[in-house]
Amino acid sequence: MIADPLSGLRLLVVEDEALVAMQLEDMLGELGCVVVDVAGTVSRGVALAADAEVRLDGAILDVNLGGEKVYPVAERLAERGVPFVFCTGYGLTGISGEFAHVPTLAKPYDAKELRDLLVSGLAAARGR
Repeated sequence: MIADPLSGLRLLVVEDEALVAMQLEDMLGELGCVVVDVAGTVSRGVALAADAEVRLDGAILDVNLGGEKVYPVAERLAERGVPFVFCTGYGLTGISGEFAHVPTLAKPYDAKELRDLLVSGLAAARGR
């Protein structure tokens, strides 16, 4: 039997809407992922992303957190070599050109779309 590429994948979730974050945590748990932490602000996301003690295989980042862009979190993750994907309700036009290559999932999304994006955008980057 081939192991699921998402099984045990340790993820940081950066999402400011509590209900969306809870739904995402549930979906990720059903996919076999481990949610290491959920950050609802850019500053909390940056602190977690920059902390080398926090072992991460990837991250899911909401682009807009209470009017603030999540890009500082993305930059810290990139510095650590941690792959990430974006989720946004604003479409691809809301993504900064510097991050145009990052896999992005439009909200609202379902479990299959989320799984497909994680397999292609995170698990593959980790050689799973």
